[in-house]
Amino acid sequence: MNIILLGPPGAGKGTQAGRLVEKRDMIQLSTGDMLRAAKTSGTEMGKRVAEVMDRGELVTDEIVIGLIREQLEGDKKGGFIFDGFPRTLAQADALAALLEDCGETLDAVIEMQVNDEVLVDRIVGRAAEAVAAGGTARADDNAESLKVRLMAYYKQTSPLIGYYHAKGDLTSIDGLASMDEVEASIAGVLG
Repeated sequence: MNIILLGPPGAGKGTQAGRLVEKRDMIQLSTGDMLRAAKTSGTEMGKRVAEVMDRGELVTDEIVIGLIREQLEGDKKGGFIFDGFPRTLAQADALAALLEDCGETLDAVIEMQVNDEVLVDRIVGRAAEAVAAGGTARADDNAESLKVRLMAYYKQTSPLIGYYHAKGDLTSIDGLASMDEVEASIAGVLG
């Protein structure tokens, strides 16, 4: 089973992907993690990633698709969770072509819907709790940074909601429910 988790920053995609990995033996494909791993891998693709990142440039869609292809051609386990990819319509088209080329299908796109104000309050509160408990918070877990990240999401990524809805692949769930309720909603979509 191959799925995409969509939702703005802080919606809980990573948390739910982790639960799917644990309970369904799926493979989480987080582009950020893949890029960091590739950069230090020493492979040809890794060298390309390192060169681009060392120049301070954004990695091209072609390179990201190449990294995803490497994963799709490896052990499939219980399927793949695309977390943080695609972010644009062009990436969605490239992913569709890649899946077809690899003989794979996209089984579900799950949108984790959130209310922005509640999400900002939740993230800022979580950061404050972490600091109060003696830990650290992400540097961008503050209201201003989160609002900038949300704006980027709505500009670049939210068009995917219409794209996947038109294809009949999209199911929306309440991303602000408890973690267990969100997990149950996702399980209901996946069957």
